[in-house]
Amino acid sequence: MNEIATAHPNRRARGRRALRLALLALLVAWIGTATVHRYKPLPPGISVAMPARSAEAVVFLADLTWIDERGARRLDHRIFERALARIGQARRLVVLDMFLFNDFAGSADGDGMRPLSDQLEQALVARKRAVPGLRAVLITDPINGLYGGVESDRLDRLRAAGIDVVVTALPRLRDSNPAWSGLWRLCCRWAGNDDDGGWLPNPVGPGEVTLRTWLRLVNFKANHRKTLVVDSPEGWIGLVTSANPHDASSAHGNVALEFRGPAALDLLATEAAVAAFSGAPLDGLPAPPPARPVNGAVLQVLTESAIRDAAIDAIDAAGLGDRVDLAIFYLSHRGVIVALKRAAARGATVRVLMDPNRDAFGAEKDGIPNRPVGRELVDAGVTVRWCATSGEQCHSKSLQVIRADGSSEWIGGSANFTRRNLDDLNLETNARLAGPAGHPALSEAAAWFEQRWSNRAGRLHSLPYDEFAEDSRLRYWRYRVMEFTGLSTF
Repeated sequence: MNEIATAHPNRRARGRRALRLALLALLVAWIGTATVHRYKPLPPGISVAMPARSAEAVVFLADLTWIDERGARRLDHRIFERALARIGQARRLVVLDMFLFNDFAGSADGDGMRPLSDQLEQALVARKRAVPGLRAVLITDPINGLYGGVESDRLDRLRAAGIDVVVTALPRLRDSNPAWSGLWRLCCRWAGNDDDGGWLPNPVGPGEVTLRTWLRLVNFKANHRKTLVVDSPEGWIGLVTSANPHDASSAHGNVALEFRGPAALDLLATEAAVAAFSGAPLDGLPAPPPARPVNGAVLQVLTESAIRDAAIDAIDAAGLGDRVDLAIFYLSHRGVIVALKRAAARGATVRVLMDPNRDAFGAEKDGIPNRPVGRELVDAGVTVRWCATSGEQCHSKSLQVIRADGSSEWIGGSANFTRRNLDDLNLETNARLAGPAGHPALSEAAAWFEQRWSNRAGRLHSLPYDEFAEDSRLRYWRYRVMEFTGLSTF
């Protein structure tokens, strides 16, 4: 009996040791997977600074939203008017990369709203019908099918019309929320997903979705690009913007830059890289020509961390007599914030116009990260104003440096100035235009910022800092932890 009694504790002890070893192995696998996929090599062609090209036929475009003297919201939007017109001119090729291309999370029936997703779909289908030999490619993010959790009738209709639809293979990218993604890659990625419904609420619309949809959503990464390349009668045309063809975003303020020539082929090459690592290579595309010396204004296509490097370099070059104007939806990247503070300390005039992070498709947000960042900037001598939003978002991403020597530099496109957008986690595309401050596109960009900053012509675009001043240290450190860990949607 004593031998039997002794055996039971020994078995329990061995069981506990086995459990501890199994848990340790799981922890090591979790940490190892998270580390590998946070720092793994990027797919070829990602995170690039394309050559500085001669700036050909560059046009600055903006979607303006303001409040008039009677308190009504007014809009003057031009970006998708131009994009739709360019699609209608396509001869042999149109390549479109859009993050949000859906009618989720809101109706197009409200004040100033517009069914952008329908209009873009119809433009692509109509051009394909008119030019049957046209090669039309849409690259997009899996959010538009809720990561496989809902059927996208829109994408199905485009495929049926002969449009090549490429859904970006996000797992090939680095993980922006490694604490979760390391576990997800071990436990859940291999389970796939299906669109026949589930038991959890749809996060962006009616109906129910699977648990697997929510588990994929929390990876918090995206192909966030917004670009268009068209082979038009005028030559190769590229467009880089901050605007989405998303119905619920149709009243947002945004910016875009359109350009022609070799830079448009550079933009096409950056999109071919996304299609290639997503398993749908775009063979037979024209290659960009070799780089050549440029006199005068230059245009450069930037993606991912190349945007960060160019932005910080531009700010760091600003000193006494120079002006730095930043209009941004999300600002939280520590490198950019420190650069802005350094520029102000050197005597540059630094003005930052930010969304108050209040409105999110009918829901109210808590002001993170912009309001805590605003306090930090104001304390460092930076002048901050807030966009006067009324349900829409101040969605522009625009940095301009205007120098005392008469030169200027503008950087804008899809990228918010956050860790996720600038540190090779999301896919992003911006354009950089540099030249004399009197260059038409540069002067128009400067006038656009000044109009919004100064509320000219009876249009209320912005509000003083005190309207959304934030003094909470708790909220400041909450933003810092969210930014550092990736446990955030910004």
